[in-house]
Amino acid sequence: MFQNVTLFGVLAIAVGAIPGAVSRYYLTEFCKRSLGTNFPYGTFIINFTGCLLMGFFFTLFKGIKGFPPEIDLLVRTGFLGSYTTFSTYGYDTLTLWRNHKQGATIFYWVGSAILAVVGIIVGTNLAQLILGS
Repeated sequence: MFQNVTLFGVLAIAVGAIPGAVSRYYLTEFCKRSLGTNFPYGTFIINFTGCLLMGFFFTLFKGIKGFPPEIDLLVRTGFLGSYTTFSTYGYDTLTLWRNHKQGATIFYWVGSAILAVVGIIVGTNLAQLILGS
């Protein structure tokens, strides 16, 4: 069910997650101050750079024989996973496509975007219902 990850691997994920989340926060705030709030520039830039880095590091790490899996966990799962899960979404979409699962690719690609917005709407409505507003 789960990939065998050592305690060192779990620690690598945690160590990578902290700077990923902090980077996301500061880049978002920087973009708000520099570019304004009429468009979510920070999220837009983070999603692109996260996907760029996901593709780069995935290809690089697979191309280096004997590369320590803990470094992969630190960078891709820890840092990029907390920097943006959109990078994982992009990677999973590409993996489905490369595995010639075009129907699943389109369903995942479009369905994820639609369900994300539906989830926000439903979650917001549930919270408003609880709060009585």
